[in-house]
Amino acid sequence: METSHNLITILGATAGGKTQVATKLASLLNGEIISADSRQVYKGMDIGTGKDIGDYIINGKQIKYHLIDIHNAGYKYSVYEFQNDFLQSFNNINSRNKTPIMCGGTGMYIESVLKGYKLIKVPDNNALRNKLYKYSLEELTSILESYKTTHNTSDFSNQKRAIRAIEIQEYYKQNPDTDFSFPQINSLIIGIKFDRDSRRRRITERLKIRLDEGMINEAQNLLDSGVSVENLIYYGLEYKYLALYLTKKITYHEMFTQLETSIHRFAKRQMTWFRRMEKNGFKINWLDGYFTLDDKIEKIQILLKKSVS
Repeated sequence: METSHNLITILGATAGGKTQVATKLASLLNGEIISADSRQVYKGMDIGTGKDIGDYIINGKQIKYHLIDIHNAGYKYSVYEFQNDFLQSFNNINSRNKTPIMCGGTGMYIESVLKGYKLIKVPDNNALRNKLYKYSLEELTSILESYKTTHNTSDFSNQKRAIRAIEIQEYYKQNPDTDFSFPQINSLIIGIKFDRDSRRRRITERLKIRLDEGMINEAQNLLDSGVSVENLIYYGLEYKYLALYLTKKITYHEMFTQLETSIHRFAKRQMTWFRRMEKNGFKINWLDGYFTLDDKIEKIQILLKKSVS
């Protein structure tokens, strides 16, 4: 099916059933999945990150996926790396005349692709930082606005972020030939959404299932393999609270209740991010999570047909 879109994006909050939709769609469109999940890149972090690898087998056929299990746990993956890895996967999939389908809930990763400009990993400039620390936030904002071209904008709500923003702009000024080229991405964006109460209930139910499936043993295996407690805590959510529980910092009950609360808050932040994307001009076609899988696929196919060029 020839459409005006060269990417399909399936997004939504955690526990929304995105993977099932993406893999079913891939099976029908000769597609492959590019994961946009900041923690599924790590090997051995399977249950806690919800890889749901079984969902990638449709009618006995393996749906190929990218950017899952590409680094050992302990590594600190960045949005810059994700964007570069996405482009490699995107080009690879297109070169074989397959349909690329990006699926995930990490808003920063998704937006880094859909915005259409290439992020550059700017090195630290400690000399400049030391010089800028004496300025107020108002003065730093004025300095930032003095640059003719800005390639990256953020909410400069504190001194640290403002200084980093100036550091980035100074790097661009000193390196005018920096390549910001990015392939033209025109994505059909599909969102899977449940009402607040349903989302909270699904999160709690899934947490109980994952604990029954061996999520605590998974975290213990990561510690036994040499991943530090600090690194597990760095990865947040499940691994943070499991690490605290396994090192006897908190009880099982505290682990469960604190983790449950944190996942609820995380899902709320995800939805806030996606709403902000909509305010910034991204069209997200939301589907009710309670639709059957077949109904969701049918509605996506209708949207694709409308975009036929």
